[in-house]
Amino acid sequence: DSPRWDQSTFVGRLKHFLNITDPRTVLVSEQELDQAKALVEGCRAGLVPPGSSQEQLLYAKKLYDSAFHPDSGEKMNLIGRMSFQVPGGMAITGCMLQFYRTVPAVVFWQWVNQSFNAFVNYTNRNAASPISLRQIGVAYVTATGAALATAVGLNLYTKRAPPLVARWVPFAAVAAANCVNIPMMRQQEIINGITVTDENNNELGRSRRAAVKGIAQVVLSRITMAAPGMIILPIIMERLEKFTFMQRIQVLHGPLQVLLCGGFLLFMVPAACALFPQRCSLALDDLEVELRDSIMAKHGDKVPYVYFNKGL
Repeated sequence: DSPRWDQSTFVGRLKHFLNITDPRTVLVSEQELDQAKALVEGCRAGLVPPGSSQEQLLYAKKLYDSAFHPDSGEKMNLIGRMSFQVPGGMAITGCMLQFYRTVPAVVFWQWVNQSFNAFVNYTNRNAASPISLRQIGVAYVTATGAALATAVGLNLYTKRAPPLVARWVPFAAVAAANCVNIPMMRQQEIINGITVTDENNNELGRSRRAAVKGIAQVVLSRITMAAPGMIILPIIMERLEKFTFMQRIQVLHGPLQVLLCGGFLLFMVPAACALFPQRCSLALDDLEVELRDSIMAKHGDKVPYVYFNKGL
């Protein structure tokens, strides 16, 4: 169950997420994913099928980690998996960057993006904190409203600004929406706290401060994931579109932006996921007073840090 690479270093986490966010895994059949899960669970029980090679076991674990939730073990919906971020994100981001000039286009693509984000945020939440359909609906509407207000407002504000500034409006909207969408979708974690454990995974209680730290790190990771493509790509397109040959093939600008977005996301999805350890830690002194006192009463000073799954 431990990752193959050292998760205390950025390089180790990057290798781990390059492995499990591999977009090729979205093409794997449901039957093969179920077989991978059965093999992983068999290995956990000490029942390794005779003749299984290490390569087969590692590939099964890769498929398992890419498609099944780390908390619940349930199969995640395809759209919400991190391995779908490259194909899904490149199409939506490319279209947001291409169709930014008119308000209807801005509204439509921001709505599509927030619908996609809602799937991703719900799928990758801390599964120990259930959320109701009403809360999901409020989170979705609030985040979509924040994205649309930012995008439309800035779109109108930048009418007289240099063309490049207008191209950066979609990123501003995405960043603003992430700051709303993720905390709202995972509000139960903030309200009720999330389970924290000691180094050996023994449950110690629930902490709201741990939830806030984990969600803040996820927000920063998601903004970082989108930033290079949505900031650098507009500069590239702004310069390319000045060439005569690019002006002749305007119909290909959209597909070109989609492909270039895919190139950025291919690296940025695992890099952003690797910014912070998925098994996050929090010093005992930073916990709520009542939880800290409870841990101190039971364990003394033997538990300097608590640990929890921050989600993705």
